[in-house]
Amino acid sequence: MAPNDGQDGTPPAWFTTALAHEPDVGRVECNGCEINFLTWGPAGAPGLVFIHGGAAHAHWWSHLVPHLANHYRVAALDLSGHGDSGRREEYLLHDWADEVLAVAGAADMATEPVVIGHSMGGFVSIGTAARHGDQLRGIIILDSPVAAPDPETEAARRGNIFGPLKVYPDVETALSRFRTVPEQDHYLPYVMDHVGRNSLRTIDGGVSWKYDPEIFIPARSEPRVLLPQVGCRVALFRAEHGLVTPEIGEYMYDLLGRIAPVVEIPEAGHHLMLDQPLLLLTALRTLLADWEHSSPITSWGGG
Repeated sequence: MAPNDGQDGTPPAWFTTALAHEPDVGRVECNGCEINFLTWGPAGAPGLVFIHGGAAHAHWWSHLVPHLANHYRVAALDLSGHGDSGRREEYLLHDWADEVLAVAGAADMATEPVVIGHSMGGFVSIGTAARHGDQLRGIIILDSPVAAPDPETEAARRGNIFGPLKVYPDVETALSRFRTVPEQDHYLPYVMDHVGRNSLRTIDGGVSWKYDPEIFIPARSEPRVLLPQVGCRVALFRAEHGLVTPEIGEYMYDLLGRIAPVVEIPEAGHHLMLDQPLLLLTALRTLLADWEHSSPITSWGGG
């Protein structure tokens, strides 16, 4: 009998194995706000810190990153205003960058972790590297288009997606309304169900989403200003059907001095952990293995 590949909607073994590896839950205070985070893997191992996108949370990674936990101490955090972390009166990029470093320090990992951020989280990884690059081994930016606002913030400012949180009578009704921004053509249904269920909290009258709508309101430093200030290794992953077009990828490559690899994840939409998680996992493993055994290029001698 052929192994289950999940095409019929039944969760395959890689997915159930990942979820069986339950994370430890931690809390750390940062700039007056409590930050929730999840960890996998042996204490003291080289560290990886995963940052979700806007309105998302740490469990966007929990079906994927346990497969890295044999060799790494892995942490995934809820940025303030997201998931089970506290809320702030105002959400600033430098606070989110500080939260990443606070989690790395509290997660019992080796010094100088690699930070991996998706979409808005990619911009947070850029801010972290611009602010704390000497404390990082590198950052990996996942389909974060440095040329335009992140899609969640842009949708919020247009007022057509994010707004006052709706209350649903039960979990199943809420899940029927679960959408990503931007939407894409393909998702793995068992991954979407897992992520959606972890996006909800119980409140008076039913259930609602965990994020704070205020996260999208303040203006922030433009990532294109911060990207050339990054003080550590960088890699750019773009989804084939995502938001980082080849032209944007080239623009980001130029801003980084043409020394950062740009890796395309084939057949992936913007939310590549929801439709092509195994391709993403393979790309991450390959890049991390290379970084373990190579020295960074510090200049480009193009001709």
